[in-house]
Amino acid sequence: MVKPRLLLVEDDPALADLLQWHFQREDFEVDHTPDGDEAMTLATESTPDIILLDWMIEGISGIEVCRRLRRSPGTANVPIIMLTGRGEEADRVRGLETGADDYVTKPFSPRELIARVRAVLRRVRPALAGDQLRLGDLEMDLVRHRVRRAGRAIALGPTEFRLLRHFLEHPARVFSRERLLDAVWGRERDIEPRTVDVHIRRLRQAINIEGRPELIRTVRSAGYALDDDAG
Repeated sequence: MVKPRLLLVEDDPALADLLQWHFQREDFEVDHTPDGDEAMTLATESTPDIILLDWMIEGISGIEVCRRLRRSPGTANVPIIMLTGRGEEADRVRGLETGADDYVTKPFSPRELIARVRAVLRRVRPALAGDQLRLGDLEMDLVRHRVRRAGRAIALGPTEFRLLRHFLEHPARVFSRERLLDAVWGRERDIEPRTVDVHIRRLRQAINIEGRPELIRTVRSAGYALDDDAG
């Protein structure tokens, strides 16, 4: 099973250490920063699977970090859970309206927070459900190494299989060519970014079925995404 990557943005050192310990014990990869500006950089350079974002942090505020992440194509679909001592209804509403997926008021139980994180990830990360990845009528069996769409077997080369798996593990998320190179090909820097375009084209040709919607979306000046309303 793929390890979820979590970005923790929290400026309380004791709480940050506690949360890192709990989430790493639960098999999460955790990056941490106490600073809002650095959080933007980390989220942009290596998109996490979920963000735990404190409201009151160093640099720009958590609410502004949330707002900017939602405006950026590369991070617009990353789930965000806000952590805050502000428990007033107006504050909770503001956080949710800004784009947070959930809102946890301090103090809280680490076990409850982990449960909330897993609940959010189950909605947005099919890879956490087991050995089957699905999006709409597209299915990938990770054990048998098979792909089907609308019940029809799809033949893929090894690179296209890895590329499709990465997309299915991060549905609707936009990836640049450079990020896809890192995720699918590793750090083989002799490969040109345009190579991604070639394999995207092959993958499109393989999974497109007449009468069914196209699943791979090209986002101008940003990259590619896989979603079931790509059009």
